[in-house]
Amino acid sequence: MAIKATVFKANLQIADMERNYYQEHALTLARHPSETDERMMVRLLAFALNAHEFLEFGQGMTADDEADIWKKDLTGAIELWIDVGIPDEKLIRKACGRANQVIVYCYGGRVAEMWFEQNHSQFERLQNLTVINLAQESTRAIAALAQRNMQLQCTIQDGQVWLNDEHASVIVEFVVQKAASARIRS
Repeated sequence: MAIKATVFKANLQIADMERNYYQEHALTLARHPSETDERMMVRLLAFALNAHEFLEFGQGMTADDEADIWKKDLTGAIELWIDVGIPDEKLIRKACGRANQVIVYCYGGRVAEMWFEQNHSQFERLQNLTVINLAQESTRAIAALAQRNMQLQCTIQDGQVWLNDEHASVIVEFVVQKAASARIRS
């Protein structure tokens, strides 16, 4: 008998001063049996950083042809593809061919840095790719916020990100390792 996903509920209030986006999202996250709290919370953070009414979670962990998070237009065309972790370079290349914009939120400290160094030359060819490396201390701290029912606030202002619940507040440190160079089609 297969182990089923664990369901987490999050009430996420987002105040993104940089995009003038202020919304509350009631989210349901299915944590795959092999997924850690850290990865799940990075998915949640990636959602908050790119929040939009059409943004939704995909089956990226179990299906190579789906993103962890994506936004499609009304015709079904993929506007934004988001992956978390350290995905295979071939999958990123394929995503860049399918979506207007691709963002990878990598994490894991030295492992993520080595992954980026190994794939840097291939990534430079992908004009619609952005790679953001989240600090290991930050991802471990947000993992500690994981609960089956969460009340979270995410504030984005002046290039800084805070994620907090009623007990703790985490400043999320990150480095943009590669910014998209292509003009994104809307």
